[in-house]
Amino acid sequence: MRNKLLLALALLLSLGACTTSRLVKQEKRIYPKREFRGAWFQTIYQNDYRGLSADDFRALMDQRLDRLKRYGINAIFFQIRPEADAFYPSRYEPWSRWLTGRQGEAPEDEAFDPLAYLIEACHLRGLEFHAWLNPYRAGATDFEDFAETHIYRRHPEWFVRYNRMTLFDPGIPDCRLFICGVVRDIVTRYDIDGIHIDDYFYPYPVAGEPFPDEESFSRYGPPAGFSANRRDDWRRNNINLLIRELKMTVASAKPWVSFGVSPFGIYRNKSSDRHGSDTRGLQDYDDLYADVVLWMKNGWIDYCAPQLYWEIGHKSADYSTLIHWWSGLKTRTPLYIGQDVARTMKAGQLAQKMIEEREAKRVDGHIFWPAGELLRNNGHVADSLRRIWHRYPALTPPLSKAYTDRPDAVQNLRIAQTDGATRLVWDIAPQDPRAPRKTPMRYVVYRFPLGERRDISRASMIVAITGEPSFQLRDSDLELPYTYVVTAVDRYHNESKPCKPLKLDGRTRYINLRGELGQRP
Repeated sequence: MRNKLLLALALLLSLGACTTSRLVKQEKRIYPKREFRGAWFQTIYQNDYRGLSADDFRALMDQRLDRLKRYGINAIFFQIRPEADAFYPSRYEPWSRWLTGRQGEAPEDEAFDPLAYLIEACHLRGLEFHAWLNPYRAGATDFEDFAETHIYRRHPEWFVRYNRMTLFDPGIPDCRLFICGVVRDIVTRYDIDGIHIDDYFYPYPVAGEPFPDEESFSRYGPPAGFSANRRDDWRRNNINLLIRELKMTVASAKPWVSFGVSPFGIYRNKSSDRHGSDTRGLQDYDDLYADVVLWMKNGWIDYCAPQLYWEIGHKSADYSTLIHWWSGLKTRTPLYIGQDVARTMKAGQLAQKMIEEREAKRVDGHIFWPAGELLRNNGHVADSLRRIWHRYPALTPPLSKAYTDRPDAVQNLRIAQTDGATRLVWDIAPQDPRAPRKTPMRYVVYRFPLGERRDISRASMIVAITGEPSFQLRDSDLELPYTYVVTAVDRYHNESKPCKPLKLDGRTRYINLRGELGQRP
């Protein structure tokens, strides 16, 4: 199967745009129009942002977002809460030391809100923005210089020390309420596309160092029905409660905001559970107390992005074994595969991994770790994404099967001269402020050779996905025979019907002062 797909890919790359039905079918299989393509921006242990002025932060992120968009990325995950702190003005938590250099110290430009800017910058480019939080970490290795406004200063009894870190105790209900309050604040104040948490639930175990939750278990375990020999079940229940309540928090505030998790890549080994994967490594269920499969089956998360960072052929955690195990789960929760850029590049396995992913059932995309590695990668993975695997833009998959109403189609597609540039422009149907879910969030510009069937299911016909109601054309575009159509995409990622087409016959030469098309003499 893999060889057949490689041969089909080579044929498509050599032929370019296809018109025969057989080749179009192959093209749709290799280049899906709907595919999640994310990248994680880590902020903890990173000095990229510390002490940057507002202008420098904007310039850095503009440059990075432009490059990732060229690589075909369509969703950004930015770590806005690495240590119960914030990359935004919060009434719950202090400014992050990874932004300003000292926890609790505001940026020099007090009016600057990095989170608001990131959301605006992503949406302008047609990218999704997902707010990435670490739920339980309050202080990384050996950090104890907490700001006076940090929750640790008000409630030290909520926290434990483990492996030189300061962590919320997941067994204390007030911790769960506080974390949900932080999330509710973010979702209600900011126009984000998603809330995202990673693989840190109960901490990764350290040999010979038991997790110090004796006090919280004795206080909360037995009243909840957990006997002394069921502490593991109690711990899993604590995480289950957090996941379920976070889902309810997000959905009750803005149901179009997705809530997803990227767990460690092994749920359970076959040695622990006959239904587990044929692997030998740390386990979500047994070691981190994260019952990810339960969350998927109960619909408590909108997607799952298991971190399959290993190589194909890895002795303990083979990538192929794991992607087939996860995709074989009988749940409706979409899967986005977490990919490690450096390890994939070192093993030379991007092509094999992408083919495995696109052939796997129920896998709808991937997220690359970390974004910085893609940006540092001169060629190799980034270049292969741009030229081959992300050759054409892609929309992210629809968020909900329950809400499938299309947004209204755009109107009056035309060419105009704006800001000294020649642009496709279009009008948006009047919006009902009482129905924000139908508000267009991005637009898809399609271009077809004049006379060819206008099949908007083909990714190869997408020229751009943008957050603006316009698209800049090159001079050469006006002199070639094309038909353009535009669609709108709402907050649930549902796509409208295409608008009335605009046909250019290749004779267009200029635009006069009234913004009208001129013709060749």
